Amino acid sequence: MLEGFESLRLTRDGVALNVRRAGQGTPLLLLHGHPQSLAMWHRVAPALAGRFSVVLMDLRGYGDSGRPAAGERSAAYSKRDMASDALAVMRHLGHERFQVLAHDRGARVAHRLALDHPDAVGRLLLLDVAPTLAMYRATGEAFARAYWHWFFLIQPPPLPEALIASDPARYVRSVMGARHAGLAAFAPQALAEYERCAAIPGTAGAICADYRAGAGIDLEHDQADLDAGRRLAQPLRVLWGEHGAVGRCFDVPALWRPYAADFSGRSLPCGHYIAEEAPALLLDESFTFFRSTP
Repeated sequence: MLEGFESLRLTRDGVALNVRRAGQGTPLLLLHGHPQSLAMWHRVAPALAGRFSVVLMDLRGYGDSGRPAAGERSAAYSKRDMASDALAVMRHLGHERFQVLAHDRGARVAHRLALDHPDAVGRLLLLDVAPTLAMYRATGEAFARAYWHWFFLIQPPPLPEALIASDPARYVRSVMGARHAGLAAFAPQALAEYERCAAIPGTAGAICADYRAGAGIDLEHDQADLDAGRRLAQPLRVLWGEHGAVGRCFDVPALWRPYAADFSGRSLPCGHYIAEEAPALLLDESFTFFRSTP
């Protein structure tokens, strides 16, 4: 998978970051979702590398990146800190300004990255998410049932960690296989990679810390931005699966418009895992939205 992509191992503040890159031209950063790794881009990254300088990275706590201790209030997994990882990677590679394509948890990191570092991010394409704060505030029964892991993972330790660590592959298959397309949406090599990474020691704790931060310190950061009137300055496009829980449970455009000055978006005929369920449609959208200059 991802043949032709160079492998790099970078470090920020003692946290190892697993990176792959290929292509030439305008830099484009790809950030994956939960419970996956950079391997989720295998159906679109090679084509994107034909037009862009593509950078893939595993978020801290996922894939082959490091799993630091969560710290007080899981602050080490705040989207602000995870966004700083992404910025450090791009600057290390010489990319002062770049565009971002991101899915799920990676999209929440990308949202924070674009807010905190508006001069670095030119355009932002997010997949199957609405703003975290807005989603928590608008949560109803249908969403809580579909996204049960949001509420399971934030429970006090050590119960969620212990249950995940007892059978990591079962956790991965339970979360991913329960969505619209089931496990058939994933290439066997990709699914095996997600299961391998979930079994790396420390993953269960890191996953829980990611979601605990999302339900705590991240909400405070988001509210502070809203209170100060800060919005995304970049063109923002959001795509969501018409068969996914986000599209079924929320008015996605209505939730995003208060957060972005330049918003566009639409649903696609697929479920949550757009890059793997509808790669051709995602490539069409990407080639239309992203620019030759960041």
